Amino acid sequence: MKLLAVETSTDACSAALFINGEIAEKFAVAPREHTKLILPMIDELMAEAQLKPQQLDAIGLSRGPGSFTGVRIAGGVVQGIAYGADLPVVPVSTLAAIAQDFFNQHAEAELSFTAMDARMNEIFWGAYQRDALGLAELIGAEAVTPAGEVIFPDLAGFGVGSGWGVYADQLSQRLGARVQGVEVDVWPRAACIAQLGAYGFANGLAVAVEQAMPVYLRDKVAKKQSER
Repeated sequence: MKLLAVETSTDACSAALFINGEIAEKFAVAPREHTKLILPMIDELMAEAQLKPQQLDAIGLSRGPGSFTGVRIAGGVVQGIAYGADLPVVPVSTLAAIAQDFFNQHAEAELSFTAMDARMNEIFWGAYQRDALGLAELIGAEAVTPAGEVIFPDLAGFGVGSGWGVYADQLSQRLGARVQGVEVDVWPRAACIAQLGAYGFANGLAVAVEQAMPVYLRDKVAKKQSER
């Protein structure tokens, strides 16, 4: 299986190539540089693997949530490649990618209370557990919510992601003793989009490119200044 993955939902920007279980990745934390970086990253990966887009099986898309502009950049890039090479797309949650990276780095972790700063006094939130294959599996639903109102399973787990840096007090108070530890600096990475995307492709979760829709979670993305 050959799958390209693209991730630009936060200040981090990355592309990855999954080839028969091996993953190569280009990654950089570079705010507002995504449009300059992402296509060269993809070109380098494809050149190093001596692949053309038509030789891929699918593309993994980091579908959001995340910054409105960032989610749209990944969507546009994936759309262009997928249309040009007639490839299906596997949409993967940005929150799932954050949880997956944490699970990959911490073998003892079984549950991630994943939170991204969503601005406007809210967070993007999702509780993910490690499944039998070691992959991040959503419990309940993802949401955009004030930190003090998150809905969570009555299980112990780790606080993961940028939302824990901004709203540590509210989240810790809300979840109490369930929090086994906190790691703030965990980015969504294309390598994890590729890892989850390859599983999704193998299990029939790929869709036609026109059906690969972004997920913003917030209905009203651009609020007027007076409403913020």
